[in-house]
Amino acid sequence: MMLLPRPSTVNQRRITRAMQAVLLAVVVYGVAAGQPKAIVNGSIALLITTLPAVLERNYEIPLDPWLGLWITTAVFLHTLGSAGLYAQIGWWDHLTHAFSASLAAAAGYITARSLDLHSDDISIPARFAFVYILVVVLSFGVVWELFEFALDVAADETGLTMPLAQHGLDDTIRDLMFNSLGALMVAFFGQVHLTGVAETIREELFAPE
Repeated sequence: MMLLPRPSTVNQRRITRAMQAVLLAVVVYGVAAGQPKAIVNGSIALLITTLPAVLERNYEIPLDPWLGLWITTAVFLHTLGSAGLYAQIGWWDHLTHAFSASLAAAAGYITARSLDLHSDDISIPARFAFVYILVVVLSFGVVWELFEFALDVAADETGLTMPLAQHGLDDTIRDLMFNSLGALMVAFFGQVHLTGVAETIREELFAPE
């Protein structure tokens, strides 16, 4: 007897496919209009949207359907921003920073939780995990802003158009604020939903041969 996908899985796949279609349209537009930025951002985003399916199929890491949608939405929003919405909608950059920061927080928590579950010598209390998530995201945010600054310098020196750019000190501070907001969302609500992923990763990576 063939098992049918759960409704949540079906809905997630439909939404993901719709976003992938838009990303593909961005790439096609970039090729037709000679816009390297749209081609690069759209192609990378499309590649990332396949990551949840690859993790489930090749590594048997069970992802909640909406966790996969979370990853897809983050890169989708950034690609639309790079395609023009950053310049047209003032708060779009804040939205993408919050989403991206929440993904960085989730990755940091899953890594730490996997090590915690694997080793008896490592113990990460829930309160420390909360602080750890914030520190990881804030550190990632600082590195990201330095990366954008380096791209600005390279753009000035070479005259090339870079896919990312800074827009002054005020913009940098706001980016870090919304990074913190994304981290807080994961710190408060994400641990319950990410523990199962961490347990599976620990079993896959650290299981005895």
